[in-house]
Amino acid sequence: MREPAPNCRRCPRLVALRRETRRAFPGHHAAPVQVFGPPDAALLVIGLAPGLHGAHATGRPFTGDDAGGLLYTTLHAHGFSSAPWSIGPGDGLELHDCRITNAVKCLPPDNRPVAAEINACNRFLAAEVAAARVLVTLGGVAHKATVRALGLRQADHPFGHAADYALASGHRLIASYHCSRYNRNTRRLTPAMLDEVFGRARAAVDAVRDLSSTASDAS
Repeated sequence: MREPAPNCRRCPRLVALRRETRRAFPGHHAAPVQVFGPPDAALLVIGLAPGLHGAHATGRPFTGDDAGGLLYTTLHAHGFSSAPWSIGPGDGLELHDCRITNAVKCLPPDNRPVAAEINACNRFLAAEVAAARVLVTLGGVAHKATVRALGLRQADHPFGHAADYALASGHRLIASYHCSRYNRNTRRLTPAMLDEVFGRARAAVDAVRDLSSTASDAS
């Protein structure tokens, strides 16, 4: 299975929280949040988990709350998004050669999934990672989950902002601090810092597409 079922019950704690939020917020998506973007995209952006009034409400990663504001602005600046903002499904926004997902598909209590929940979702992340060539991880948890999904040693691929790995699998793995309000308010992550990460991602995606085009022409 490439994506969790809408009624996925792998994580009892997350299932219970989904039920609670459905009662408190009947209009919320309140289900696993699927990957957003074209399935043949070269770039995959990996976050942590849906936020209560963000993706958990809208059903689209990094949409509906403050966390995605800087992300979509940056994606648009580098040609990965048709608009610099995302309101929710139906807003007309399209991603270009880019997909967005989370290491954990459901809202965790206090935005902190436990190891068992991260591991339960890792099979879905592994399928998403396998379909991409360039990976941008937002935050340490997402980075470690991605390294695990790739079947690699954590010690050989430590997280750090702008850490950059060319992998034997052909993937390019680039890490960034998460674009949370806290990180931006404390200036741990600035727009310039995120722009630099996605500048690298843009160059890597263009290189992948140029190589593919050259191979196609040669055949």
